[in-house]
Amino acid sequence: MGKKKYVFDSEDFSVGRPERKGRKVALLVLKFFLASISLTVVYYVIFALLFSTDKERALQNENRMLERMYPEMNRKAELLDEVVEGLKVRDMKIYEDIFETEAPELDKILDVNLMPLTDSLTEENLVKLTEAKASRLMTGAGKVEDNMRHVLRLLSEDGYTAPPMHLPLSNFSLPMTGASVGRKMNPFYKVTGEHDGLDFMAPLGDEVLAAADGTVSQVTRSRRGEGNVVVMEHSGGYSTKYAHLQDITVRKGQQVTRGTVIGHVGMSGLSFAPHLHYEVWKDTVLCDPVNFLFGSVDPGEYAHMFIVSVATGQSLD
Repeated sequence: MGKKKYVFDSEDFSVGRPERKGRKVALLVLKFFLASISLTVVYYVIFALLFSTDKERALQNENRMLERMYPEMNRKAELLDEVVEGLKVRDMKIYEDIFETEAPELDKILDVNLMPLTDSLTEENLVKLTEAKASRLMTGAGKVEDNMRHVLRLLSEDGYTAPPMHLPLSNFSLPMTGASVGRKMNPFYKVTGEHDGLDFMAPLGDEVLAAADGTVSQVTRSRRGEGNVVVMEHSGGYSTKYAHLQDITVRKGQQVTRGTVIGHVGMSGLSFAPHLHYEVWKDTVLCDPVNFLFGSVDPGEYAHMFIVSVATGQSLD
C-alpha cells in the first residue's frame, strides 16, 4: 500500500489530505453552468418584457381592436335580439289583423332532433323518444294546416278584402329600404320626431305604383312639406299615401288597379334626397307599411327589410 499524503494548513494550523483537482474542476463547471442558465432566464424575461415579437405585436393589436369593437358588437347583438322579438310580435300581429288567426310556433315545430347527444339509449327508449318527437311534429303540422285552411277560407269568402300588399315601386331592391314608422332623426333639424311612413331610397324618375286597387282621393302639388302627394282609398278601410313625387300621372276620383303608375320618384317639398315616402292607414289608424310587404318578397328579403327599417335612425323627410 502506498503512503497517504497529508498537507499542513498554515492558516488554521490543521493537517489533512489535499483536495483533488478533478473535484474542484467539476464544481467549477457546475457553478458556471448554473450561472449561465440563470443569466439566460433573466435575459429572456427582460427581453420578453421590453421587446415583443412580430406575432406578439400582432396579437396585442388584435386584442386592442377587439376591445374597441366589443361594445359595438354587443350593441348590435342586443339590437338583433330586439329585432327577432319584434319579428315574432309583428308576425303574430299580421296573422291576427289580416288572417284573424294565431301564428304557429315555428320554433317548436322545427325542433326535429330525434335523439339527445348520447349513445346509452336502449332500443325501447329510442322508440319512445322517436314516437314522442313524431307526435309533436304531427301536432305542430296539424296546427299549421288548420291555420292555412282558415286563411284560405277567409280569402275565399265574399266581401273579404286583402290589405295593400304590393310594393309601390317598379324597380325595387333591398338597399332601397329606409326608415319606417317610429321616432327618427329629422335630416334638416337634427331632432327626433315621429315618422309616419316607410322611406324608399329610389332614383329620380322611377315609377311609383298603386299598392292595390282603389280610388284616388287626394292629389296635392306643392313645393313645401310633403311636396307632390297622391292619396288612395282602398276597400276594407285601407288608404295609402305616396309623397315627395316628381310628378303625378293620375287625377282625383280616378279608379286605378294595382300596379298602375301614379307618378314618379322625386324630391319635391322638404326632402333630403330622392325617395318615396309611403304610408298605410286602416280606419284612420297609422300602420307600419313593412307589415304589409311580406307577400311581395321572400322571407329572407322581408327579414332584411324589417331589420333595416328598424335600425335606420334618420328619415329622409
